[in-house]
Amino acid sequence: MDLFRHLRYFVVTAEEMHFGRAADRLGIAQPPLSQSIQRLERELEVELFDRSRRRIELTAAGRLLLDEARTLLAGEERLRSLMRLARDGHLGTLRAGVQPDTPPATLQALLRELSEQAPGLDVDLQELTTGEQVRLLTEARLDVGLISHPVDAPDLRFGPPVTVALGVLVPRLSPLARLGTVRLSDLAGQDLVLPPRATAPGWHDHVLEVCRDNGFVPNRVRHASNSEFLLGLVLAGRGVAIEPESAARREPRVVWRALDGSPLRRTVSAAWPAQSPHPAAERFGRVAAETLAGPSPTAQIGPVTAPRPWTVVFTPSYR
Repeated sequence: MDLFRHLRYFVVTAEEMHFGRAADRLGIAQPPLSQSIQRLERELEVELFDRSRRRIELTAAGRLLLDEARTLLAGEERLRSLMRLARDGHLGTLRAGVQPDTPPATLQALLRELSEQAPGLDVDLQELTTGEQVRLLTEARLDVGLISHPVDAPDLRFGPPVTVALGVLVPRLSPLARLGTVRLSDLAGQDLVLPPRATAPGWHDHVLEVCRDNGFVPNRVRHASNSEFLLGLVLAGRGVAIEPESAARREPRVVWRALDGSPLRRTVSAAWPAQSPHPAAERFGRVAAETLAGPSPTAQIGPVTAPRPWTVVFTPSYR
């Protein structure tokens, strides 16, 4: 028995006190309406309408049911509304991963925009490397993440990519700092500071391959898991690092120089499981792409078609 449908028919009939008008209002024929009311009466084992007079009237049981029915139907509508919000990704918790070097301004802008678009969505933001995110996504322990490409993950879907041209970080007093742009071959004889391979295997291997193809085989690869340690190694002369321009803004004694020809670009996008994705995952990917492309002048959505002019660090960016 479709109780809520029968209750809706009852409420309309009680409000109209006329089966014909109630049927017109409901957009159905009068016989199915009468049958629905009779079915409800049999189910509840009461008479809801007094039909002994020319004009039908509610019985005592009918008057009691009318208030209860309105409450139940309002509750049903609230329930359906909540489920629609959950289905569309406006409610619930979204477990989202971001990389440790994500700038604070980017995190703030991302969370603010998500909050404006889906106020009822609780974004549980977690600091995770690309490798950790891919593993947790495939284990269904994370709903969406921001990862660096390339990745070998056929079971994941990806949001719009954001590409950032990279340059080299060197100490301000290094001879390389005097150059306007730096060729990778200019770095010959230097050590290279990179995040550990486990954090993003595809990206780690890609950097070394591009460096080798462009005449730079590092004497030694030093690993730095966080940006502060990476900058410390660069500042101490223990190697150069290949990073976005924004990385140099954290340390005034380190400068960033563009790579001639932009041979290295970092591509970041949201990723989420292909099977049973969270309803808000695609929205997160879209908002993340817009946000990542916003704060830094080196970022843009889609392919980069030509090198862009770069300024020396310290130019503040505001949103």
